[in-house]
Amino acid sequence: MRLNHTKFFNGYRDAFGRLRQGMVTGIELLGRHMEADRQIKDLRWAAYMLATVKHECADTWRPITERGRKSYFGKYEPGTRIGKRLGNTERGDGWTYRGRGYVQITGRANYARLSKALKLPSDENLIDHPDNALIPAVAYRIMSFGMRHGAFTGKKLSDYISGDKCDYKNARRIINALDQWQLIKGYAETFESILRFSME
Repeated sequence: MRLNHTKFFNGYRDAFGRLRQGMVTGIELLGRHMEADRQIKDLRWAAYMLATVKHECADTWRPITERGRKSYFGKYEPGTRIGKRLGNTERGDGWTYRGRGYVQITGRANYARLSKALKLPSDENLIDHPDNALIPAVAYRIMSFGMRHGAFTGKKLSDYISGDKCDYKNARRIINALDQWQLIKGYAETFESILRFSME
């Protein structure tokens, strides 16, 4: 998928308003990864991925870390209901494996599973180096793999967006049930229009 970047940014400004330089830089970097990703063959997948990042990263367009004081992440500790579900096994795992990235993976089990799925070398694995999930290239690979293969919730892009089917509402289940689905659906529809306008 190749885009005219000038057209894309003009379309973005028309739809969402002014862009700060940091946002432009973040979108450009994300866009380069997306354009190079041969697995993104449906423009609507790209639109939904952009909509997800816009929401999950609070318009920064950069991989982010889940916010909160260290004490907040006690609810993710081993022995807690959430901690068990996330596969946290050692004291401090709640903080160490807090959410990071474009889609903010959380928990020891997810960091380990995605390190293996992406075949990250031992010196780059997310268990020993969890902040690597904030490196844009790694964060993009996590998002692309996870959304295409259902690695986050068991739901994947092709479940909702394929052929004549385009269900931007239920596609939210790929990341987080139906949380904020109306907002993200609106973003996705807008990005789909912008992308179509910007195709070369």
